[in-house]
Amino acid sequence: MSITTGSSSDTQNKETRSVFFISDGTAITAEVLGHAVLSQFPIDIIAYTLPFVATVERALEIRQKIDTIFETTGLRPLVFYSIICQDVREAITGSQGCCQDIVQTLVAPIQKEIQMDPQPIFNRTHGLSKRNLSQYDARIAAIDFALAHDDGVSLRNMDQAQVILLGVSRCGKTPTSLYLAMQFGIQAANYPFTADDMDNLQLPAALKPYNNKLFGLTIDPERLAAIREERRENSRYASIRQCRMELAEVEALYRKHKISYLNTTNYSVEEISTKIIDSLGLNRRMF
Repeated sequence: MSITTGSSSDTQNKETRSVFFISDGTAITAEVLGHAVLSQFPIDIIAYTLPFVATVERALEIRQKIDTIFETTGLRPLVFYSIICQDVREAITGSQGCCQDIVQTLVAPIQKEIQMDPQPIFNRTHGLSKRNLSQYDARIAAIDFALAHDDGVSLRNMDQAQVILLGVSRCGKTPTSLYLAMQFGIQAANYPFTADDMDNLQLPAALKPYNNKLFGLTIDPERLAAIREERRENSRYASIRQCRMELAEVEALYRKHKISYLNTTNYSVEEISTKIIDSLGLNRRMF
């Protein structure tokens, strides 16, 4: 599945479907579930993400867009929606799209099983309320921690870190630290090994007491060289020889100190983060 962001001037062919992710909240849930379903099909999509659709007037505008695409292409747009207000919901489902209520599809069987009626609350999933305020505060604190301890800027308060990522420059430490913080509220620090460290590579003394929190990242030399080339073209830093040397030294360090590590070459930041959580047995909190 490949994705194009939708606009009013989009055209499509028979191999492409327009897809709408519509919600009266952030539309994050609709996007995540919709993309998960569509990833099972070898199609191209033109994606339209429409959050905060809370009025009938707004819903009717979207309905017109869906109907226009159908009339132009002869293909029904796929519509993933999560809307509480019945009037707004009916405005969307009255369109020519193939409409899927991503929440109700799961709510109905659960309602039957536990014999309890749902109590829909607007924007409950990603909204800020007393119910999830403490979780929100924990996530902000984790993001602040990740930024303050990015790239070895500070080795203070490492006792507060839940994970400390190690690796050479451009192997994925920073995005993984931030994803762990933003998605799971995990306090992650990261420490870089630079070219200057390679002559006598050692684990910093400040990190040795936290061996159980350390996790190493590595990457294929060819991939690392390509990433670095974009940053510093035709430099020693980006040369394949330099990349191979640094990675060999760092991986030897991991093995010496019995530090778990992962080759990130073929993994997304989501997969890397999940593997770290699983390997270290960290508590996984969703926001």
